[in-house]
This record gives sequence, C-alpha cells and structure tokens, in this order.
Amino acid sequence: MKTINRLAVVAVVKAVGMFTTTVAAQQAVEQQANAPQREIVVSFEDHKLALVEDGEIKKVYSVAVGKPSTPSPEGTFTIERRVKNPTYHHDGKTVLPGPGNPVGTRWMGLSKPGYGIHGTNEPKSIGKSASHGCIRMAKADLEEFYELVAVGDTVRLIGHRDEETARLFGPADATTPAAQPMQTATTDAGPTVPAASDPAPAAPAAPVATLGTR
Repeated sequence: MKTINRLAVVAVVKAVGMFTTTVAAQQAVEQQANAPQREIVVSFEDHKLALVEDGEIKKVYSVAVGKPSTPSPEGTFTIERRVKNPTYHHDGKTVLPGPGNPVGTRWMGLSKPGYGIHGTNEPKSIGKSASHGCIRMAKADLEEFYELVAVGDTVRLIGHRDEETARLFGPADATTPAAQPMQTATTDAGPTVPAASDPAPAAPAAPVATLGTR
C-alpha cells in the first residue's frame, strides 16, 4: 500500500511539473508576441540613429559613424551582446572603465564581428564621420539607449539617404556638405566580450571588450 501511495505521489508531482513547464512556455510565447518590434536605423549621411518600435519613431540620437578611411559596414545586423562598463583591450593596450575608455560606459556588439554601438572618449566626434567603423554615441544618450534595446534587436546601417531615412530624419540639410562616398569595410577584427553579458555578469573583474574598431 505504501509503495502504491509513493507511486501516486510521484505521478502527481510529475504532472504538476509538466503543467508548470507548459504554463511557463505559454507565458514566454505570449510575452514574445506582445513585445514591441524594435528596429534601430542608422543613417551615415545624417549622422543619426533612430529607435523605431512597431513602426513608430521612439527616439532619435546624433551619432558618429565611420570615417571614409575606416567606414561603417552597410547592411542589416542584430545586437548580439550588451556590456556595461567594458574594459578595452586592443594591440596590447588595456583601458579600464572610466573617462578615458575609448568605448565609453556601454558596448552593444553587433552580429558583424568587430563592430558595435558604444560610447566615446572623444565627445566632439559625435555628429561626424569620425569613428573607426563603429557607431559612437554621447554618454547620456548611450546610457538611455542601452536600457531601451535588447539582444536580438535589428540594426540597419544605411550609407545613402533613401525614403526610409527621409521619413525618419527629415529632408537633407541643404547647408550640410554632401558626405563622401562610403567605402566597403574590409577589416573584420572581432570583439571578444562575455557571451552572457545581458546584463553584465557580476564578477570581480569588469567585462572585457577586445575591439578591432571603435
């Protein structure tokens, strides 16, 4: 009798576990379905970034993009990782988090290896074609933007104005000199940052970003 009772208890526990798993899976599907559809659009010629949710413009920021000698890559990518207060490593140089860090206080790595959206220790570069290929943002804008996006969000980098950029950023400023033609990026040096960094892992050492471009 005791054996039968134990078996019955085990069966009930298994049934409850399966039910809980099913409910959790359904909730995850519903949350994903109800989540806003986000797209990040960067116009090289406008030096601007737009955060679009469900087709509506939520935010527009001024950014720095790649200079002609080290252009930003054109195309559609995704955010693959997010890191708070990264430590910068490149060519044997290490810069800890702080005002002098070349990538600022946030790093959002793209599915294009070596490229990301990040801060800068050269704030006067914002609004210009001045980076080594990445998209730079001012500190306050960067930290606000970081909290509004997630891993998996689409990022479109557009080199020449079209109907989409005109809708998002308005007509081109006739007083602004035409941007120089963008070259195709040939470098593909990749960053190595913690894979599970959304949010950044709690560890004694700061998250590391080894970057080929900035």
